[in-house]
Order: sequence, then C-alpha cells, then structure tokens
Amino acid sequence: MGLFEGKKGLILGVANDRSIAWAVAKKVMQEGAKCGFTHLPDRPEDERKKNRRRVTKCLEESGFEAEFLVPLDVQNDENIEQVIQTASETFGKIDFLVHSIAFADREDLKRDTVETSRSGFLMAMDISAYSLLAVANAAKDIFNENGSILTMSYFGGEKIVPGYNVMGVCKAALEASMRYAAYDLGPRGIRVNALSAGPLKTLAGSAAGVGEMLKLYEQMAPSGRNVTHEEVGNSAAYLLSDMSGAVTGEVHHVDGGYNAMGAPGRLLDSLEVN
Repeated sequence: MGLFEGKKGLILGVANDRSIAWAVAKKVMQEGAKCGFTHLPDRPEDERKKNRRRVTKCLEESGFEAEFLVPLDVQNDENIEQVIQTASETFGKIDFLVHSIAFADREDLKRDTVETSRSGFLMAMDISAYSLLAVANAAKDIFNENGSILTMSYFGGEKIVPGYNVMGVCKAALEASMRYAAYDLGPRGIRVNALSAGPLKTLAGSAAGVGEMLKLYEQMAPSGRNVTHEEVGNSAAYLLSDMSGAVTGEVHHVDGGYNAMGAPGRLLDSLEVN
C-alpha cells in the first residue's frame, strides 16, 4: 500500500514536465493519491490551448490520470471558488493542496529591486503571495482532519540573491503568509508549510537566471552537488503526508545544505584570493 493510498488532493501550478508541482504530483500519485489539477488559463484566441495541453502531455506521458483538469486564474476570486467547488464535487473532502504559483514581469525581474514598477510589484505580490491565502481560505472547509497545504519558496526570500530581485520580496511575503495561515488553520487540523528548493531547471527558474545558480550551489553546498526534481518531490510528499503530522509553519529546505553555509566553503578553492 502506498503512502497516499486513499488520499485526494489538488495540485496548483503545473506548467510543464519540469515544474516542481509536477515532480510533487508524480510522487504522490505513485504512492496512490488521486489528484485534481489546474492549468494557467488559455487565451480565447489560442485555439491550441497550449497551457492545458502542457499539463495533459505530462499526464499522458507518465500514464497517470487527473480526476479533473480546469483553468485557474488566482487573481480572480470567483475562479478560485469554482476550482474549489469542482474539487468538492469530485472528492467530497481533500487531504492535501499543493500551491506552486509565482509570477513577476520579466522586465521587473531585470531591474534593480528598487526600480520595480508599482503595477509590477502589486501583480507579483498578488499572484505569488496573496494567492496562497486566497486559495487556503477558499479550500479550508473541504479538508479532512490532518490536511496539509504546501507552498513553494526559495532562499531568495530569506537572504539577498542578486537577480532574484522582486521575486525575493514576494517569497518573503509568501513565507510569512504561510506561517500566519498555519496558525489560523491549525484548529481545523490543517497544516501549512513551505518547501524551499535549491535551483532547478524550470520555466520559472529560467527567468531568474538558474544556470549561474546551479554552478554556485554545486561548489558551495555541503553536499557538493545540486538537488534533483525527484528529491524535491520526495520531500514534498513527506510534508503532505501523515508522516509530518506535527510539522506546520515551517520552511523546509531541500538544497543540499546550501542555506546552512555562512562562508563560500570549497568555492574558495577555485578563487584567487590575495
């Protein structure tokens, strides 16, 4: 029997087969979970429905089936309610929810953080941070006891990571939102945590210059290597499962120990220091 046998959940944020959300979904479905998925809304003029097709392709190539696949615009409260209603009609109650959603305008990401446009800042915070609260609030009544919500963060929300810029501010807000949500939802038996993964080759990572970060982590992290999608999926499964029943309000790092470093470590061996 798998770790998620009999468990049902909602996966928000799969963009393609390199998405962290997809790594999580694969793991929990391998362990027996039944999952409903959302995808980015497709534009009416897009006859090919590219966003929907990308998620469908992930499912088809893996051999898994979605209990449902619907569009989600997290800036639209009515749409959020529609998705939760679909989950309720499909599952009755759910056991877990994965929130893997973030966005900032590329032009704002290229700028120094202090030069972020007001409109860009508001949009990035709305999608990347507030959406966790909006979704958690909408879904709070359809959770089984000992339910689990997991969101995806990054070290740039804790420390300065040049190039991550406004998204680092958003991740800091996301982590604070996670902690307060953990407090609010605790009496309902719902745990809320964040997973902070090391750099991975994802759609979002490409916009944040993940290539240079991969080289840095490989040389600085105590493990001496980068993490894999599978490792992130495994850790996420732990946080979503009953095995982490007393864990809430936490940021769980899956980065080979990079976050624990206070100096460049072995990276110094490759630098010329006078």
